[in-house]
Amino acid sequence: MNRIRIPDQRAIIDRRELASQIAALHGESDGDARREIVEALKQALEDGRAELRRRLDEKPSAGHACTGGFSFLVDQLIRVIYDHVTEAVHPLANRTSGERLTLVAVGGYGRAEMAPHSDVDIAFITPHRRTPWCEQVIETMLYYLWDLGLKVGHSSRTLEEMVRMSKEDLTIRTAMLEGRYLWGDQELYDEAAKRFRRDVVAGTARQFVSEKLEERNQRHKRMGDSRYVVEPNVKDGKGGLRDLQTLYWIGKYIHGVRSASELVDVGLLTKAEYRSFRRAEGFLLAVRCHLHLLTGRAEDRLTFDFQRQIAERMNFAERPGQAPVERFMQFYFLQAKRVGSLTGVFLAHIDDELAQKRRRTGLLAGFSPKPRMLKGYRVFGGRIAAPGDDWFKSDPVRLIEIFQIAEAESLEIHPETMRQADRDSGLIKDEVRRDPRANALFLELLAGRNDPEMVLRWMNEAGVFGRFVPDFGRVNAQMQFDMYHHYTVDEHTIRAIGLLNKIEKGELAEDHPRATRLIHKVASRRAAYVAVLLHDIAKGRGGDHSILGAEIALELCPRFGLSDAETELVSWLVREHLLMSATAFKRDLTDPKTIEDFVERVQGLERLRHLAILTSVDIRAVGPGVWNSWKGQLLGQLYDAAHERLRLGHVQEGRVPRVAAKKRTVAELLDDKNGLLDQAEQVFDDAYWIAEPEDVIALNIVQYAAAREQKHKLSVHCEYYEARGATLVTVIAADHPGLFYRIAGGIHLAGANIIDARIHTTRAGWAVDNFLVQDPVGKPFREPSQLKRIEDTIADALANRIELAPKLAQRPLPRTRANAFDVSPRVVFDNTASNRFTVIEVNARDRSALLNRLARTLFEARLIVQSAHITAYGERAADTFYVTDLTGDKITESSRLSRLENELLDAASDQRQREMEDA
Repeated sequence: MNRIRIPDQRAIIDRRELASQIAALHGESDGDARREIVEALKQALEDGRAELRRRLDEKPSAGHACTGGFSFLVDQLIRVIYDHVTEAVHPLANRTSGERLTLVAVGGYGRAEMAPHSDVDIAFITPHRRTPWCEQVIETMLYYLWDLGLKVGHSSRTLEEMVRMSKEDLTIRTAMLEGRYLWGDQELYDEAAKRFRRDVVAGTARQFVSEKLEERNQRHKRMGDSRYVVEPNVKDGKGGLRDLQTLYWIGKYIHGVRSASELVDVGLLTKAEYRSFRRAEGFLLAVRCHLHLLTGRAEDRLTFDFQRQIAERMNFAERPGQAPVERFMQFYFLQAKRVGSLTGVFLAHIDDELAQKRRRTGLLAGFSPKPRMLKGYRVFGGRIAAPGDDWFKSDPVRLIEIFQIAEAESLEIHPETMRQADRDSGLIKDEVRRDPRANALFLELLAGRNDPEMVLRWMNEAGVFGRFVPDFGRVNAQMQFDMYHHYTVDEHTIRAIGLLNKIEKGELAEDHPRATRLIHKVASRRAAYVAVLLHDIAKGRGGDHSILGAEIALELCPRFGLSDAETELVSWLVREHLLMSATAFKRDLTDPKTIEDFVERVQGLERLRHLAILTSVDIRAVGPGVWNSWKGQLLGQLYDAAHERLRLGHVQEGRVPRVAAKKRTVAELLDDKNGLLDQAEQVFDDAYWIAEPEDVIALNIVQYAAAREQKHKLSVHCEYYEARGATLVTVIAADHPGLFYRIAGGIHLAGANIIDARIHTTRAGWAVDNFLVQDPVGKPFREPSQLKRIEDTIADALANRIELAPKLAQRPLPRTRANAFDVSPRVVFDNTASNRFTVIEVNARDRSALLNRLARTLFEARLIVQSAHITAYGERAADTFYVTDLTGDKITESSRLSRLENELLDAASDQRQREMEDA
């Protein structure tokens, strides 16, 4: 966009010296020196690249210098090649008017923004019909460029073809818009530029802007439609380089600017905004250059495995509570946020310009409708605007008020006013933060009935949110370096607030029926919104963010105007916001002790209602696909059990009545097969009846009876289990040691992930094991061929027809980028979580067949697994086992626990995985 001065150019490439070298090679060989010439060009290219890599290492944030340097290097090579081809290979003494050729750098190369492995985009333009000489020159040049290993995007057009195709194709028009004279016939280039402005651009500004913005919107949708996705695309993602380039294209198309700096001259950006433009652009270009150099290819996705390396290359240091990679990504997202702010202001100016042109030339020329006034603000065309430039300076509380009015009245904020708010956000000092009116307005906005998510996002973009709530400002653009969280902390929080608003309006009743009912039963809806705002407020500070966040809540809630009771509730919710999900996903909900321990910490129905709502929106706001019906079922089961215990003060029914009630329901489900119930009552003990849901029991009874009648030694059945959003796999076999780990291995080998497992042994010595499984992206298996594969693989594993260990080691983990994270395995024993079992929780890096290896370790330790609960948090797995020893007792001996811990850590370690793969 702005041609940058390249210092010490000859250290990159000396064109005159290279040209002399090539001329000498050509002369010495009687014109047959192509191979030697290519080698000389390759050497010059490699030397230039090495010099530019060295410069980037010295100044790792110098994005403009790096991309400008690579453009300069390619420029010089192309000029040398052109001169050699036209003077030595295809010389022409007296060229006709048609034997003229100009080389135009287009696209990113035309902007002189070339990352190390960017395409070399060249337009070869001729005046009229292409002559044989022009075609020979173009073909020979392309072969030289290809021999150098350059990826060339080229076109060969006459002036008329250039005009016609630019009119027809937006991509071609955009590429030509950035056309830069490279070499060849200067007069022909000037004529092409003139024709482009006159015949293509003139009179089409509105159409071009509309098409470019639609193109941008479609690109954003493909890239996740948020500038805060934790693996952003530096080039095409929201807030990336392409968004800045779009601003330049529009400015150039409408005003004919030749560089980004001229956007200031035509009034589209202020000088301060232009400086922000250049800073953001320079940083993003530097990141892109590092990506290209690290990967050795044109890579624009800033994935986890490269984030840590680039943070190191760009000299980001560690800070308390923040790793270098997290600081690097926070800075990245701040730049992306700045790009978003600039885009809003810029497009508002363009919109106003085009609107004025329409009024001046249309039927309503001369007619100017008056805006209405609302609480001192101008409202026009669905937008609210400050009435003057000193509006916020005269009363800084208005910086909060305008956003509250926008939410309450469903108005957009005029981008010029957003620019003012951004500029004046520094006026928000302690006096404003303590102002009761300002806090009342903020609380009204936060718990708004229309669209608080959108308006809070605007407030955040303008820098007002972080100024008014400094603790929120600290998590602004803060990344969580893991594969579980899809967004930065501030974006996750704002999305969660939006989800709560949608739940309250009944828009998510299908996915969240319980939360939709509960939000209208809580005593304080504003406490629910404040709890969502503050639940992650202390991330990145070091220490437990839940405990630190609870302390922040005790300070902020009174400031916002919450009562003592609301403050206590919000503080508790922030401190315990992970309690419900941890209990539901990692503990056996059929174990009465699980419910007792949970209720002891909740202690009240109002807390339970709020916690259920907060847990739902927190999980769903993590990212697409994280919430599913299985999680909803587990949370609902926990809620219902806790609600019953809290409401009655005790469990409603004892063991015997509960078993009897289940048997009655099962009999109804069995219908004409209810005669099987008598046999089942003799086979299954009370623990089985309590642990399994009625519909699963009915399925198990029918399968068990059929297996016994046909005297099958093994019965495996799979079916889609809609109520749980998973596939139910039931295995009935003669019980024997190691059965569980072999079944788990077979399921893994079929490409399935186990999310829950219940292991039972009948009085007759038969194992009846129920597994819930999903595919690697959390979806159930439904197709008959998929279900048959699972059944066959389990049967092969149990019959020893396949060797599990080597086969499993060969299966790659679908998320191979998990290797970018340090996940140290950890084992926790809990003999208080259950009255009957020792609970073992293993946290480790998620990988192929982890459950199988852990289960085998428990088998070799002579332990019996009664149930297993498997949870994945991105790259990290948390597997929980309820176990006893062979006599049915807990494991309490410290030496045995210590030995078991070491064995489980070894099974979960990266080293064990590598040893299995090597074997």
